[in-house]
Amino acid sequence: MRFHARVGVLPHEREHPQPIDVDLTVWHERHVEATVSTVVDYRALYDETARVLATDPELLETIGDRIAEAVLSRHAVSRVRVAVRKPNVALAGPLAYAEVVVDRRTGG
Repeated sequence: MRFHARVGVLPHEREHPQPIDVDLTVWHERHVEATVSTVVDYRALYDETARVLATDPELLETIGDRIAEAVLSRHAVSRVRVAVRKPNVALAGPLAYAEVVVDRRTGG
């Protein structure tokens, strides 16, 4: 998923929205028979992610933590992995992106 948000610790990063990529992987809780009420609604996961990014959280870590918390608390999943990437990072050398990965399980 790609969003635009004001993310970063430097003042200029907080002034202009920049692209933020989010990869979201969930582990579905196993049910005897899948039904509409027990499957993961990917639209809802997208909406959860969009809500977090709309708040312009300051750090990639904050984005990952908030998405993981929202998904685990509102969806029938036992684990969530959130990879948050910022592709446009200005450093002295080559860099494809900065990435933070948050991996959470229910009960921990």
